[in-house]
Amino acid sequence: MSARWRLLLPALLLALAAGMATAADNDAAGEAPGPQEELYQAALRALAEGRPNDATDMLSRLIEQQPRHAGAWLELAITQCDLGNADEAERLFRQIEQRFNPPPGILEVIATHRARGCQRLDSVRPASWQLAVGRGHDSNVNQGTYNSSFTIGGTPGELTPEFLPHADSYQALSASYVRPLNAVGSMAIVQLYDRRNDHEHSQDSASVLAGVEHAWTLGRWRARATGAYSAITLDGKLYQRQEQVQLRASPPVTLPDKLDFAAMLNVSHVSYPSRPAYDGNTLELGGVLSYRGKADQGQFILSKLHDNGSSARPGGNRDGWYASAQWYTVLGRDLYGEAALSQQFWRGSSVYSPDLVDIVRRQHTTSARAALQWYFRQNLSLHLEGRLVRNRENISLFEYNSRALQLSLRWDNF
Repeated sequence: MSARWRLLLPALLLALAAGMATAADNDAAGEAPGPQEELYQAALRALAEGRPNDATDMLSRLIEQQPRHAGAWLELAITQCDLGNADEAERLFRQIEQRFNPPPGILEVIATHRARGCQRLDSVRPASWQLAVGRGHDSNVNQGTYNSSFTIGGTPGELTPEFLPHADSYQALSASYVRPLNAVGSMAIVQLYDRRNDHEHSQDSASVLAGVEHAWTLGRWRARATGAYSAITLDGKLYQRQEQVQLRASPPVTLPDKLDFAAMLNVSHVSYPSRPAYDGNTLELGGVLSYRGKADQGQFILSKLHDNGSSARPGGNRDGWYASAQWYTVLGRDLYGEAALSQQFWRGSSVYSPDLVDIVRRQHTTSARAALQWYFRQNLSLHLEGRLVRNRENISLFEYNSRALQLSLRWDNF
């Protein structure tokens, strides 16, 4: 089905449902619509994720449970047509015409597929990509502490200027590429980022991330697994490597309309080639609540953290929590808004450095972000983003604030 028809289909299905309401009333009496509607939404998600075979199985089960579900009949017929099963698609089209007396919009959809012919389409979605070039200013590119006075081992001191905040402007280049690997929910992900400061070149950074993601269903459960590798350079030298595996699983629970919940398990290993004492393994366990409306989308995350560091790492192991909220909205024609707020807390398991910094480190980081994106031409947009970071600690040497503003030109094929 073309993208145009996928966008129009919800309205057409509502019209079809209205046209068959009287005939359906008797059949629907005594049925519990919740599980059937949940199964229908799962089938639509499978289609959106490029898994037509999974969607076919779910739609067939739904029709067995609720024979008067017009949307399931039509989606199943179109999916069979797109899979090249012409005879089965035609049988389903005729059943729809006979059972539901569909309105003109639905008849047009059926006629379009009959005229085109049910030849198998490439069920693997095309790759998506984005390129962006930006210019920005950061009030603290080196994460310098705002408090120049400190005490170590009971002896007061004063930091030299190199450890205080350095403001600078920069240019940034980023690219992302997502390619579906098959029709059953697997995709490859590549992201690149490069940032060059005007003056503080010791803080120039670049990163690369490569990953694979796979989505599947098991009964009424939905799951998504992601594996990724990333590397970051600082001043042209390898600074950090990270391997990460994440699993999200959505249980078969009934939630209010437009809401979705998934449990999350994230395991990662971080290594620092030049500072191996700071290597660590992090375990994150939490939940993700998502909202999807016509003009708004939101995501809320709450998770528990445990970081098992090397025996030589100052402060030992760490425990903490993470919370974030993101919101996306349509503000007007070709204008979109985004806002995000996150909180992260860490507490060490032992004193940071005996006899020098003889306290257990506690870190509380707050990040806020707001952005506007304006598509002034198809696939071309301007993206204005502001970021605030406030890092509060009981060791003053590590406290810092940062403010950044960036304007980017983006080119994508979304």
